Amino acid sequence: MNKNAMLKPFSRRDFLAALGGLAVGQAFTVSTLAESLLTKTDGDASPLFASAYQLANGDYGIGIVDDLGQMLARISLPGRGHGVAVSPDRTRLVAFARRPGTFAVVIRPFENRSPEVVASETGRHFFGHGCFSADSRLLYAVENDFAASRGVIGIYDLSGHEITRIGEFDAQGIGPHEALLSSDGRTLVVANGGIETHPDKGREKLNLDTMEPSVVFLDVATGGLRTSHALDPSLHQLSLRHMALDAKGRAWVGGQFEGPEDETPPLVAVFSQDDAPKLLATPNRILSNLKNYIGSVTANVTGDVIATSAPRGGQVLFWNVSDGRFLGSQAIVDGCGVAPIDLDSFLVSDGNGALSFVKDPTLPAEILARPPGISWDNHMAALS
Repeated sequence: MNKNAMLKPFSRRDFLAALGGLAVGQAFTVSTLAESLLTKTDGDASPLFASAYQLANGDYGIGIVDDLGQMLARISLPGRGHGVAVSPDRTRLVAFARRPGTFAVVIRPFENRSPEVVASETGRHFFGHGCFSADSRLLYAVENDFAASRGVIGIYDLSGHEITRIGEFDAQGIGPHEALLSSDGRTLVVANGGIETHPDKGREKLNLDTMEPSVVFLDVATGGLRTSHALDPSLHQLSLRHMALDAKGRAWVGGQFEGPEDETPPLVAVFSQDDAPKLLATPNRILSNLKNYIGSVTANVTGDVIATSAPRGGQVLFWNVSDGRFLGSQAIVDGCGVAPIDLDSFLVSDGNGALSFVKDPTLPAEILARPPGISWDNHMAALS
């Protein structure tokens, strides 16, 4: 494959062929299904998706599936994965360890290179998410500077033969959980969950009484703070975690409430640089059963519908971007990973191994497949 071809978004066939060419030994397998699909001349534009999983024997990995829910390829991970970042040119994937993990795995199929494990800097650990720069050269990873109890954005250069950590930005808060790049490539949007943790104490939350979650907008060139938004102090225990950007560039953020279990605060809010945050209203009959927890947040292809999963409540909620109107919900037990399939439909993964198709929020979801022995983790990324 020539250099110019590598800069183009991959087709399904190209990507699977490139995965099959990786020299990664027994850690990587391509199924016979994938090999047969490569010989087809139709369906080349069918979308592909990536998600972390756990096998019944306890092993972890990243699975590549198609829009029919069929497992096409697997890549082993050294521990439990969480989020997957996809480069804008679609030539690289990065799978991050779940907090407080210290590894990220970089996959570059078009370069015929084995997946590379990147260890976090001494005194840092990953929070499970990251994103690429507009030119796909840099990776921004949300990290914990646990000695100083502050969040940072680690900056990694992936353009050369060696992966190099070239610096970091202050995340302007504690517990940055997800970072997204604006459509113009100039602003990094960061959701600071506000929860202090330390790897010596595992996943224990150390500051629930003094949490200060926020969503900040950083200058991607300098790391300078452009805007910081917090919710009303009465909601300081609503940890702001996962995000998606809509067609207007606003961040739709899902919260996880760490306060009293008998309280049911709003769990979804919209943030922009110039306007105050807007909390969205969920019907009480649904909100009361969500167990105060939003898992994944994603937008459809056009950015005019947002999906927010609530795995503990077994629901996926849908919202109209133009007016914030609640469109409906789908009952999917332990459904958490959500990714857009096309203009108006979504693929949803769950902890029981199913992959479901949702087109109309008012109609039941359709289970497409349930790969044997698989338990999907929290997030799913669209690759093409």
